[in-house]
Amino acid sequence: MDMILASSLSSPPDSSAVPWWSFTKTAIATAALALVRDGLLHLDDAQPDAPYTLRHLLQHRSGLPDYGGLAEYLAAVERGDEPWPAADLLMRCEATRLRYPPGEGWGYSNIGYWHLAQIVAHAAGEPLGMALDRLVFRPLGIDGVRLAQTRADLAGLPGIVEGYHPGWVYHGLLIGPLHAAVLLLHGLLTGDLLPPDLLRAMRKPHWLGGPVTDRPWLAPGYGLGLMCGEAATGLHVEGHSGGGPGSVVAVYHRPAEGITAAGFSPGTDMAALEAAVFRYT
Repeated sequence: MDMILASSLSSPPDSSAVPWWSFTKTAIATAALALVRDGLLHLDDAQPDAPYTLRHLLQHRSGLPDYGGLAEYLAAVERGDEPWPAADLLMRCEATRLRYPPGEGWGYSNIGYWHLAQIVAHAAGEPLGMALDRLVFRPLGIDGVRLAQTRADLAGLPGIVEGYHPGWVYHGLLIGPLHAAVLLLHGLLTGDLLPPDLLRAMRKPHWLGGPVTDRPWLAPGYGLGLMCGEAATGLHVEGHSGGGPGSVVAVYHRPAEGITAAGFSPGTDMAALEAAVFRYT
């Protein structure tokens, strides 16, 4: 497998952009918590016209469904269709029907993070891309990362199926250098962007059981926009994995050693990529 690897200790900056896939969720979660820090959002207040809170959305405990396994969604992506309007997506997923009471279960939900993206943009008073730049990237000294909006934005990037439209990632798809993803996670978890109480909340996992079959996770959990837990090697790791048509990405921090590493690979072998990132220095 043709992997690209980068770390906080040993890799020179590389300006080549790659899709960040669901590592975008960590950036959105960071922006949401920065708005909590600033008093513009509140973790445990119910959302307007909904029974779930910001914390529930961040931790995939809202009860909202996901669209990732929806057969008609997968077929439309494979055909190269234009993305559906968000209202159409929500209708097809029966998104008003919660799958469990908020806080009483766990289910990975891209729809939940679509809601979060809207909440962040509204609270920040600017489009999501501008909010991420102001609240996350600029404070951490990161350049060269942006939200992909059109097929042309993805043209020429590695690990992208030709003609794929980033609009199919409803919460937004960040593209940027892999080293910038390392800087984001490392700066977030070792710096002072968020106050200690919010950073502790972000890193506190809801445990999901384990081990995970065919993945290098012994005891996985999910914090607030962070995949957290014990790897099969016994290391504690915090970060996020992601994948889409054509490639996979993994960005993780090892707190015991103060090392952050990221990897990107064409294809679908997430297990091999995560294992490589977990041991990379």
